[in-house]
Amino acid sequence: MQGIQAFIPTEEKVAYINRLLRVGFDRLDCGSFVSAKAIPQMQDTASVLAQIDRGHSSTRLLAIIANLRGATEAAEQENVDFLGFPFSVSETFQLRNTNSTRQQSLETVREIVAICRAHGKTPLVYLSMGFGNPYGDPWSPAIVAGYAERLAGLGVGHFALADTVGTSTAEQIAMLFPFLKIELPEFELGLHLHSTPAGSRDKLQAALDAGCDRFDTALRGFGGCPMASDALTGNIATETLLELCAARGLETGLDMHAWQEAMMYSTRVFSH
Repeated sequence: MQGIQAFIPTEEKVAYINRLLRVGFDRLDCGSFVSAKAIPQMQDTASVLAQIDRGHSSTRLLAIIANLRGATEAAEQENVDFLGFPFSVSETFQLRNTNSTRQQSLETVREIVAICRAHGKTPLVYLSMGFGNPYGDPWSPAIVAGYAERLAGLGVGHFALADTVGTSTAEQIAMLFPFLKIELPEFELGLHLHSTPAGSRDKLQAALDAGCDRFDTALRGFGGCPMASDALTGNIATETLLELCAARGLETGLDMHAWQEAMMYSTRVFSH
C-alpha cells in the first residue's frame, strides 16, 4: 500500500493486518520504518504495530528499513520479528533507494545484523534489481551471487531475490534461482517478484519448477517500488499463486475462510 497517495487510516491498516494474521501466512510485511517524507503512507507503522492482535497467529512480522535509524526503531518494536533491508545489485538504484553506495550499504548491513542480534530479531536482505536493471549497471548471476555471499559473511541468513522493476522472465528465474541455491545451500532464499498480471503466472510456474517454496506476494497485486519508477509494476497477486498451487495440488495450510475475509476487506483498504 506504500504507493497509494491517499493516506489509509491507521485503524483500517490494523483491521486489515488482523485479518491477514488469521489466514496463516508464514510471514507478513506489516510496514516500514523509513522517511515519512519519502513514503508518507508508512508514517504510522509504529502505531499500527502497537494495535494489532497477534492472538493465536503463528505468522511472523517483517518491517522494511533503509538505514540504521529505521533499524533501531524497528528493533524496538515487540511485534517485529524480521528487519528487511533492500540491498541493490545496481549501484544506481542503491543510491536512489537508500541514498548510499553499495559499499556503504554493506557497512550498514553489518550494523543492522548487530542491532538484530541485540534485540532478538532476524535480518533479511532483499537482493534488489536481482534480475537486471534499467540503468545500464553491470549485472550477471555471478555478481548477484557475489554480493549474496558477502552479505552472508556479515551474518545474513535470509534472502529474497527481488525483481524490483518487473523485467524478469520465466527463463531468467529458471536459471538464476537454482544457481543461487547452489551458491548458498545453507541459506534461506525466496523470491520477491514484480510483474504485470499477464506475466505473473509464467514467472510463478518457473519459480515453482525451480524449487522455490517462499514467495512475497500481495493481495490483488497491489504494490511496487516507488523508488524504481514513476509507473509502478505491482507485486504478484497472492490469489494468482494460490490458484497455481491448487492447480498443482500443493497444500498451503492456509485458512481459506479467513483468506476470503481478508480479500473482501482489501477492497475497502485499496479504494482510497
